[in-house]
Amino acid sequence: MASRKKQYVRAIVNWPKDDRPREKLLKHGAHMLSNAELLAILIRTGVKGSSAVDLGRELLQKFKTLRQMSACDIAAFRQIKGLSTAKIAQIKAAVELGRRMMSEERALGRTIRSSSDVIDFLTPLLRDLKHEVFKAILIDQGNRVIDVVDIDEGDVTKAHPSIRKIMLCAAQAYATGLITVHNHPSGDPTPSEQDKLLTRDLVVAGRVMEIRVFDHLIIGDGRYFSFADEGLIEEYERQALILNP
Repeated sequence: MASRKKQYVRAIVNWPKDDRPREKLLKHGAHMLSNAELLAILIRTGVKGSSAVDLGRELLQKFKTLRQMSACDIAAFRQIKGLSTAKIAQIKAAVELGRRMMSEERALGRTIRSSSDVIDFLTPLLRDLKHEVFKAILIDQGNRVIDVVDIDEGDVTKAHPSIRKIMLCAAQAYATGLITVHNHPSGDPTPSEQDKLLTRDLVVAGRVMEIRVFDHLIIGDGRYFSFADEGLIEEYERQALILNP
């Protein structure tokens, strides 16, 4: 009689220890686990007929990539049987931490020379968001990043950043310059009239505070708009000079 391979029962607790995701991670390191196994550790427990690893595989089958998973709202997760509110929150938190880690490693202490330097580390944080987020990058005399500050969040249409808050954050950090960045959830980075007015007013306020506004970037879907690259920052600086000679 041909021998049969042993079939694991669904519950991970009944698996051999070396095959359980948590034990496997502790023994061999996180890099040895598949995405489904890493998700299983966050999910912790399965449901009848499906282990936590099965749920992890189902998540990957539904969303295809971790990036798409981070961009989807809670309702999409609820379509998978066995994912409680707590499990969904744990997954979303873990993916967000990964995004922030990528951005932090690329940002703090680096020298900013052009708009592409900013896009390199902030795009992973902003490109997939379904709401608008406004950030300020604070810069020292050597054009090195001191901090990246969250200024405001809005709905799908508009955040409402405060010029006073932006300048206060820069002054408290002893920044000599700043770059503002926000995303357009629509994917189109073309600046609105409000974006232009805000940027002009920031440049004027920066001249008064002796804090130079180097740029304002708008991140879309695979594209971005730079006020500096388009010559608008220089134009606003000329206007600021007339207002505050």
